[in-house]
Order: sequence, then C-alpha cells, then structure tokens
Amino acid sequence: MANILIIDDDRPIRTSLTEVLEYEKFKVDAAEDGEIGLKKLKEGKYDLLLCDIKMPKMDGMEVLQKIQDENIEVPVVMISGHGDIETAVAAVKMGAFDFISKPLDLNRLLVTVRNAMDKSELVTETKQLRKKVYSSKLNDIVGESKAIQEVKALIEKVAPTDARVLITGENGTGKELVALNLHKNSERKKAPFIEVNCAAIPSELIESELFGHEKGAFTSAIKQKQGKFEQAEGGTLFLDEIGDMSASAQAKVLRALQENKISRVGGEKDIKVNVRVLAATNKDLKEEIAEGRFREDLYHRLSVILIEVPALRDRKDDIPLLADFFLDKLSQEHGHPKKKISEKAIKALQQLDWTGNIRELRNVIERLIILGEDEISEADVKNYVKT
Repeated sequence: MANILIIDDDRPIRTSLTEVLEYEKFKVDAAEDGEIGLKKLKEGKYDLLLCDIKMPKMDGMEVLQKIQDENIEVPVVMISGHGDIETAVAAVKMGAFDFISKPLDLNRLLVTVRNAMDKSELVTETKQLRKKVYSSKLNDIVGESKAIQEVKALIEKVAPTDARVLITGENGTGKELVALNLHKNSERKKAPFIEVNCAAIPSELIESELFGHEKGAFTSAIKQKQGKFEQAEGGTLFLDEIGDMSASAQAKVLRALQENKISRVGGEKDIKVNVRVLAATNKDLKEEIAEGRFREDLYHRLSVILIEVPALRDRKDDIPLLADFFLDKLSQEHGHPKKKISEKAIKALQQLDWTGNIRELRNVIERLIILGEDEISEADVKNYVKT
C-alpha cells in the first residue's frame, strides 16, 4: 500500500484529500505546516508528497528546496491557488513532479497522483537495477579466497570517498579492474573514468598527455589540446604504471594534487580541476624512492589508501571460479556453447606457477576453448598449456 503525505495549513483541504485518497486505498498522513511535514519526511518513508505552496512558518517552495538539498527521495506534487500558478511552474522546474490548482478537481488529482506513483516506482526500479549493475561490476573481481575478499572489502569501504588510492601488484593481477570498481561504486560514477598508461607514453610526451598543451607549445602542437586531467573533470583519473613516470611529470602531478590546479604545456594560465586520482604500479615505490627515481612526497600524496592485489599463486583456491568465469565469458565471445572442464583439469591448472597471473589464466582458458575437447581434460591442459 502506497504511503502519501499531505502538507497543507487548510484543515478542510487536508481532510478532503485524506478521505479521497484513503477511499482509493492509499495510506495517508498529514501535516499542517512545512516544518512538521519536513520532519515527517525525514523520519518516515513516503511514496508521494502533496504540498501546498502558501503556508506559515515554511512555505511549499522552502519545503521543496529542503527536499532537494537533503536528497530526500520522494516525488512532489504542489497544490497551488489561483495566484500561485507561476510559482507552481517554477516549482516544477525546481524538481516537483507536477502541480494541481485549487479548487481541487478530484479526477485531475487522482490522475496526477497515479502518474507520480508510476514515476516513483520506475525511479526505484531503475536505482535497484543500477545497484545490481554496480554489484555485478564488483563481482567481476572473481574469487572467494581470503586475500581477494579483503580487496573487495577495501573497495566497498573506500569507493564512496574521494580518497586517493595506490594499487600495487604484479602485472596481470587486475589492478585496472580494482580502479574501475572504485570509480563505478563512487559518487563520481556518472562522470568520466580516464586511464593513462604512464609506461606506454614516451617521457617527452607524458606532460602533454596529462596536462594538455597550447597551440605552438612545440613543433607538432598545431592546435590546443586538453590533457587527461581536464578530460576526467568531475570523475576519476587512473594513472597506471605510475612508477615509470618521468621526474618532471611527477613534479607537475604533485602540484595538481596539492593545489587542484594544472597548467597546459606552453600555457601560463592555471586551470582548476576536480578529479579523483587513482594510481597503480607493479614496482616497489619505496625502493624507487631510495634509488632517487620516484618522489617521496608524491608517494605520500598518492597512497592515502593502499590496496595490494594478490598474485594468482597466492590465491589458487580461486582458480575453479576464475576458470568457470572465463569459460562462460570467452565461450560467448567465440560463439561457442560453454565448455565443461574436468576436476582433474582444474587441479592441473592449480599446480602451475602463473607468472602472468589472471591475464595469463584468461589466455590459457581461451586457448583451451579453441583447442580442447568438448570437456576440457587434464590431457588438454598438459598438451596446450606451457608456463
């Protein structure tokens, strides 16, 4: 049964609305002014709010603004007098679902209420679906071992914050997937997720890639270009393999983190940026600091939270789940029915060293799908897997 709150200082209107809506099998609560109504909204769960515009203490527009400011999730239908139509239209622009005019037309009222309820249900279903999608994204980090459960727990705890995270681990362990899940489960999830592989960009180009450049800044700069910091505005910038970043780029990244400002190569103007920075490396940055190849102050700026992604050899109990996950995923990609894999084949996979970690396992499963029998056997593993 849907729960509706009425906020109106006119007792006869509260009474008549309550009687009509209860007759239509709605559960109804009422408040005589905005302050009382807002308190009820904070304390209870309502599927719809009917709110008068002109009231003492706190009028309907103030109530609507408070709902917006405090992220109270309820569709609002404003009740307007003849002279309040312009205000009611302004309320709709502010976020109200609709408005109904006095004297109240009961047919129009019920149509508006049902439309608002339909929208409320749709919004709820969308949020639940979105939550499932984000949950499934997190479940892409496959495994139930203690080591990977600790990583998942850290992601769930840290993702909603704006804390910077340094992700460490060997090549192929899934550091990018951790970064993506931190973004997808954050308040920045609707904004861009921009990745930069610092090892893949020549040192003379990394600053232009990160901070952009002005036209004429260097020979090939034929036009102005935004860098990755600007492209990630409002979202997340993932600096992969940050241990390979040049010293001059490290200094500029440090300034960006300290001041939330950047300047393009060849530019003199400071540009404010609002970006959450995540970084990853397969190197021991403390050793790099000792050797003078990485700035200690940058390390401390990046490593507010440390997440170490375990190597596959340290979580071999997860190989059955990972193998099944890749069998399902890769069979679909190749257009094949999902192949089975024998227990002996799984045990054979668990006995391997996996120097390439999850990435290597994925490639092995793809090879076995293509070359193996309908049920992948221990013999298939021994014939086609060389590590």
